[in-house]
Amino acid sequence: MRVLFLGVDIGTSSTKAVVVNEKGKILAEGLSDTYIVEMPKPAWAQQNAEVWVKGFKEAVTRALGKLNTPSKNITAMCISGLYGGTGVPVDENFEPLYPALIWMDKRAVEETLWVKEHLGWEKIFELTGNYTDPYFGYTKLLWLKKHEPDVWKKTHLFLTPKDYVIYLLTGEVVIDLSSAGNIGGIFDVRKKKWSEEAAELLGIELSKFPEHVVDSSEIVGRLNSIWANKLSLKEGLPIVAGGIDAAVATLAAGVTKPGEHAAMVGTSMCWGSIHTGYRIDWRLVNFPYVTNGRKVTYSFGGATTSGAIIEWFKKLTGVGDLSEITQHAEKISVGSDGLILLPFFMGERAPIWKPEARATLHGLSLSHGPAHLFRAVLEAIAFSLRSSMDVAGNIGIKLEPELRVVGGLTRNPLWLKITAAVVNRKLLILPTSLDAPYGDAFLAALAVGEVGEPDSIKNWIEWKTVEPDSKLISEYERVYQNYVELMRKLGALRA
Repeated sequence: MRVLFLGVDIGTSSTKAVVVNEKGKILAEGLSDTYIVEMPKPAWAQQNAEVWVKGFKEAVTRALGKLNTPSKNITAMCISGLYGGTGVPVDENFEPLYPALIWMDKRAVEETLWVKEHLGWEKIFELTGNYTDPYFGYTKLLWLKKHEPDVWKKTHLFLTPKDYVIYLLTGEVVIDLSSAGNIGGIFDVRKKKWSEEAAELLGIELSKFPEHVVDSSEIVGRLNSIWANKLSLKEGLPIVAGGIDAAVATLAAGVTKPGEHAAMVGTSMCWGSIHTGYRIDWRLVNFPYVTNGRKVTYSFGGATTSGAIIEWFKKLTGVGDLSEITQHAEKISVGSDGLILLPFFMGERAPIWKPEARATLHGLSLSHGPAHLFRAVLEAIAFSLRSSMDVAGNIGIKLEPELRVVGGLTRNPLWLKITAAVVNRKLLILPTSLDAPYGDAFLAALAVGEVGEPDSIKNWIEWKTVEPDSKLISEYERVYQNYVELMRKLGALRA
């Protein structure tokens, strides 16, 4: 019987699934229909649990429908997911009570100020290893407790998007280390456990969170008969914990050793590196990694909006196919003829921590057109990536010379060319956009012992490379410094 592994990533706008063999060869893939993020008010972003369940089923059944071998040959399945913020609150019957306030949501501004004024962000960082910002789940939880007290009172548990699905599949209640750590505030990333002291200071009951905190490569349950029939998979299939999609995508990029680093460019952009915990800094988000999570820490910064800005551009300009506009943008000079975009459409998380920030387009003139704007968007995403890397270097994280890049934007050759010059590094490109689900498939193989160690994922990957153009490096250094200066000067302004 063939040995096959199923990886599934429940993303912000769609769910992706991939089936691979024991050598990492992709045999089939499936993509769900696009689902929405509800934004009923400015800075709000929420999702109902039903969209994840529907997306999960669609992606898996579509992948298995393309498989030229019986789906009963699937050996194990692993699931990752978006950072769900609060997660979905469920009652004692595990029925959802309220939408999840996801990672994009920035409504908890007052709650963040309360923590800073009454407890001090330094105290929370001391206890947990993370900063205080509306990005983190614990500040959103404080908002929910204050503004939806009935929901809070009825809540039996808060479950992350992928852990809610895992419960449906197995009946097991778990959370992995990376997902717990990314809640911030109530989880100690140094000790790898819930922080009773921080939770008590914040007034958040730890009884509302899964007690069982597991490694991402741990088998957490078996597929029940109901979902086995729905998915045409064998009952009892091992289900593996998985983790936060950004970290799992980083694993898919081959990051397994300290100093290796990768950028995942999807709806948002996450750049991160791993280390043994000696460089935990408040300017970055810190949580246990998805391999060796008891010993290894993942620290990242990034952009709340990256691919989302591309979608905004398409809606704004009416451009559908990006290939033609990319060709026009490539003919425009470095720096988009003086046009600089600060890409803070939904505020910004690490490393600048400004939830109140909003996007700024600087230098606009009558001579600029859609192609200039598109190039400025691509450059802004690259600049945002560079700023996170600069912080890591400043705090002493020694980065390997190659930058690994995964995600949908890797299909745009101009963005790759710009990015290589902006960061002045060779890019290693994963040749599939199925980044996180590919990492999930590897975690499934690791969980059942088909691969022996995390570093084995490098045997699965065949890289494409992009070298920085030496003629562009100095030009982009100048434009990047202008970008940094513009950020500094506008830093005091609020929307």
